[in-house]
Amino acid sequence: MQKRVSLKTVAKELGVSVATVSLVLNAKDKNGRVSKEMAKKILDKAEELNYVPNTLAKGLKVGRSRTIGLIIADISNIFFGALALHIQNYAEEKGYTVIIGNTNEKLNEMEKLIKLLYARQVEGFIITPTEKSQNQLKKLINNRTPFVLVDRTFPKLHVNSVLINNYEISYQATLQLIKKGCKRIGLVTYKEDHFHINERRRGCEDALKDAGLYNPVLMEEVRYEFIKDDMKRAICNLMSREDKIDGIFFTTNSISIGAVKELIKKKINIQTDIQIMCFDENDAFYILPYTVPFIRQPIKEIAQKAVELLFDQIEMQSEGTRNIVIEAELVTGENAIIS
Repeated sequence: MQKRVSLKTVAKELGVSVATVSLVLNAKDKNGRVSKEMAKKILDKAEELNYVPNTLAKGLKVGRSRTIGLIIADISNIFFGALALHIQNYAEEKGYTVIIGNTNEKLNEMEKLIKLLYARQVEGFIITPTEKSQNQLKKLINNRTPFVLVDRTFPKLHVNSVLINNYEISYQATLQLIKKGCKRIGLVTYKEDHFHINERRRGCEDALKDAGLYNPVLMEEVRYEFIKDDMKRAICNLMSREDKIDGIFFTTNSISIGAVKELIKKKINIQTDIQIMCFDENDAFYILPYTVPFIRQPIKEIAQKAVELLFDQIEMQSEGTRNIVIEAELVTGENAIIS
């Protein structure tokens, strides 16, 4: 591996002091102590040698690294990929670098990432926590580390968070299926104890109960680590019933995509043989020969609020904790527009 080019390297090449090079490359020569000719030579030599400033070391000298850690659950999921992109964009606008880590929904991976990012001197975290990660978050609280939970939270912990209105939007999504004439509605959700997942399930079940249509037998659960096989089983269970179901609500992006694939494999005509409601937008929905209703999460706004909330903590501009809830949008055939 090539050795890093330092200020000392540039200074040695030109036969000048490290202080002179530092003044020019750090744009601190406001009094014109270095001649224009020498300043140009220094800049040209730095470019020739591919000099890159050590921003971490520079930040540590003033107690600031100007980096934040972003820990997300599944980078392969379109929702989390888009969320990471927007968080990075908003953070960079504020002069911060984002180091992204992926847990694959594993608690031990989240623990390792927190330790790794701590070692990199990040100033705060934005986290989509894994299941049962309360103890890890309590350590951050005890250490007075600035952090924000995004997409998920633990209501019993007093932490900053940015979520959508999971219960309300799921209730409305289920009502939409009922309005379409569905009377035997199934649900496919993760077998996880996550607040946002529980709220989505509760919203769907309450809508069915209020309409007198709730049937616990039609509630299917899948496991994240075995989603492909479990999805096949869940769709088979729902579609092979004697009392044929006519609608299904899917509670996450990954479940929605897996379910649509499975329905297509089984040659089940969506919107003809069965009505569905999906969580999150996907470009694939727009190339299908039928409309796929879905819940659109305001990802840009979620990202922006999470960054703002974190920086308020870093700059100590806010006290206490804030729980921001943003409204999601129910997108049906009439208002489905590619964003």
